[in-house]
Amino acid sequence: MKLVTSENEKAYTEFLQKHERCNFQQSIEWGKVKESWKNEIVLAEDANGNIIGSISVLIRKIPIFGKIMYSPRGPVCDIHDKKVMEQLTNGLKELAKKEHAFVLKIEPDIKSDDMEFREIAEELGYKIKDDAKNFEEEIQPRYVFRLDLRGKTEDEIFEAFHSKTRYNVRLATKKGVEVREGKKEDLKDFHRIMIETGTRDGFMIRPLSYFEKMYDELVPNHMKLLMAYHDGQAIAGIIIIMYGNKSWYLYGASSNSFRNIMPNYLLQWDGIKSAIAQGHEMYDFRGVSGVVDENHPQYGLYRFKKGFGAEFTEFIGELYIPFKPIVYKLYKISEKIYKKIVLSKGKIKKQGKNK
Repeated sequence: MKLVTSENEKAYTEFLQKHERCNFQQSIEWGKVKESWKNEIVLAEDANGNIIGSISVLIRKIPIFGKIMYSPRGPVCDIHDKKVMEQLTNGLKELAKKEHAFVLKIEPDIKSDDMEFREIAEELGYKIKDDAKNFEEEIQPRYVFRLDLRGKTEDEIFEAFHSKTRYNVRLATKKGVEVREGKKEDLKDFHRIMIETGTRDGFMIRPLSYFEKMYDELVPNHMKLLMAYHDGQAIAGIIIIMYGNKSWYLYGASSNSFRNIMPNYLLQWDGIKSAIAQGHEMYDFRGVSGVVDENHPQYGLYRFKKGFGAEFTEFIGELYIPFKPIVYKLYKISEKIYKKIVLSKGKIKKQGKNK
């Protein structure tokens, strides 16, 4: 088992940033953001000791059950090279034995129709859960919108937006919305608006300290806070993550006031322009529901992201290896009960605020 250490972390970062499957959640910096987890990065090497594959794993002890190993958006390699995949998998199994983990879970950004990868994964002993449709069924979104920026100018990308999206971007500018890059102290305004958003839309919010940790570890090279103002008042904001050849829209917040002047549209356009300026190949809008139905409560988010001309993309889902099947089965039952309790509490709070 070959792991990233202080001696080879520079070589690993260079490998990750240059790889077509680069993802910020596989970076050393992101491992530091997730400080409540132990982070290990398993490597695959060729005969000359060069890195040819990797997978970053977060490890945490779950009370009663033991340790869980989780990899968001790994692996980074030629996913159709079975030998490389096998080398990484063997390293993960060795790490699991060392950590006494009861399960390994991976949520890769590999398209659901990639049958060659699916066959390799199953041959190597992975089970595949590919039936999730809504956000609460997964950690990483299985359905996303991704905007291909390769070889396109700002004007070409803007003209490919839905006419209503172009109108809303222009409307925000006409109504006096200004977008500025925020500093660490501006995270307080962002977080305040984020709480307002979470209360309105019924989702849990991370504490301010989490966003400050992100800022400390990722700014200036890998994170940008964009804030929208109207008459000097902060009314919306987004956090963009930049790594390798891609940008990701990671978090967004909007005040209940001033939504009619469309600050979110202008913020996204500024995020896209930033990605173009850096020569990035893709702008990832991240998650939407897999239920494309106008009556679905999250259809508005789907329509908003679709308006920017991005491609609706379905990933394969969750890959997992249960090292202790009975323990894992009991863990899944407890996880399902916990999520139901959290969701019901959120609905009760929302109903109470609406009275």
